[in-house]
Amino acid sequence: MKNVQRAPVGESQTTVDDSSRNEVPANNRRAGWVLALGSLGAFVVFLDTTIVNIAFQTISHSFNTTAGHLAWVLNAYSLVFAAMLIPAGRVADRYGRKNIFIVGITGFALMSALCGLAPGAGVLITARALQAVFAALVVPSSLALVLHEFHAARRHVAIGVWGAMAAAAAAVGPTLGALLTEYASWRWIFLVNVPIAAVIVALGRRLLHESRDPQASGLPDPLGALLVAAIPALLSFSIIEGPSRGWSDSWVVIGFVAAALALPVFLWRTSKAARPVMDLALFKERQFSEINAATLLFATAFFGLLLANLIFLQTEWHYSVLRAALASSAGPIVVTVIARSTTKLATVVGHRRVLFAGAVTWTLGCLGFALFVDSSPHWVTHWLPWTLLTGLGIGLTLPVQSGAAVAKLPPAQFAVGSAINSSFRQLGAVLGVSIFVALLGTSKKMGPGVDNFQHIWWVFAALGLAAGVVQALPRLRSVSAPSAR
Repeated sequence: MKNVQRAPVGESQTTVDDSSRNEVPANNRRAGWVLALGSLGAFVVFLDTTIVNIAFQTISHSFNTTAGHLAWVLNAYSLVFAAMLIPAGRVADRYGRKNIFIVGITGFALMSALCGLAPGAGVLITARALQAVFAALVVPSSLALVLHEFHAARRHVAIGVWGAMAAAAAAVGPTLGALLTEYASWRWIFLVNVPIAAVIVALGRRLLHESRDPQASGLPDPLGALLVAAIPALLSFSIIEGPSRGWSDSWVVIGFVAAALALPVFLWRTSKAARPVMDLALFKERQFSEINAATLLFATAFFGLLLANLIFLQTEWHYSVLRAALASSAGPIVVTVIARSTTKLATVVGHRRVLFAGAVTWTLGCLGFALFVDSSPHWVTHWLPWTLLTGLGIGLTLPVQSGAAVAKLPPAQFAVGSAINSSFRQLGAVLGVSIFVALLGTSKKMGPGVDNFQHIWWVFAALGLAAGVVQALPRLRSVSAPSAR
């Protein structure tokens, strides 16, 4: 009788016999190809969380719409992506990781083409939501396929590479988007996904091995998945519409109240459902809870600042799309250079110290923008230093959060833990964009003055610092406990 082991490749465990496990991971070259394909798939879908930001104003002018309306081009993707990530893991377990990965990449390419050909903002927003559905299929299936190829002792390396690619994608998105917008059209921000996806599908059909969980049956609670998307959507609507409609407007108030009422319903439903969309038992692990709280706060600051800085450079300093992206590119370069090193540093000195250092560095960079940037364009002295500081803060934070979130979980829960952490990051993106639009205003003329941006930078400095404080509190409690006793 074959000795059966469990492979940590998803929300549930996959049965793999010894012969197949010894054969597949032993082929290091093949494992490298699978890691490259899985990481490239993750890179493409996470790239679309930020690549659109640089073209925000260009698309607004193209469709002659308001910033508040166009914010849903960004938020529709992030909301649906966050809601679908965890159910997508169960779908991949049941129907096969290779099958779902190929379906996800193919659908992502088709919806990207629809985005690129959209005749108006309504079609673009709808296509972005559908694009996110297929993007969510790619993420857990790609990670599961990668983990299946590596021995347990090497899986942390594979997770590190996969996570670093995802973080780098979010950082370099605006620069790539600017090049496409400047030399082709904003539509190529989406159309460029089509040939990349075609290469991934062609290689994936040849190189990837199918795996599934024979015990996986049914799908996660659909009502729970709907509530995961509805709660931040309601909050986002009220935050965006508040400045233009008035904070006492009935629709704005209804949005806030409905979100507040939906949260306990979601928690109740999750505790009672046979197949909950989110396993609340994971949050009993303190580190998992703390990291996800910090992820939500820092992602709100990160995605909000990313959009704010690009809009500022175009509206206040009157930079072109490409020049604005290049002016902000020093930060992403720092992130790309140090991403792998910071994950290693966190294993030596502890993730809390690295994340707190990242939060402090980020806060100093945001305060530099708020205190020293004015209407006169002085890039070298007034912009570059703070871009480098925020880039250092991002590099110390995003890659480390991805690994630290699952570090204390059982190996069999790595994939679902990563999916939950990615969901919190996407929810932060929704809140960050919504807060930025609310603070800036929703008029067609974006960029009403430097003063408004200075307020925005203060807010995102505070949110980034709060992400570090969340990490420091357990340490402070453990230090103060002996003296109290």
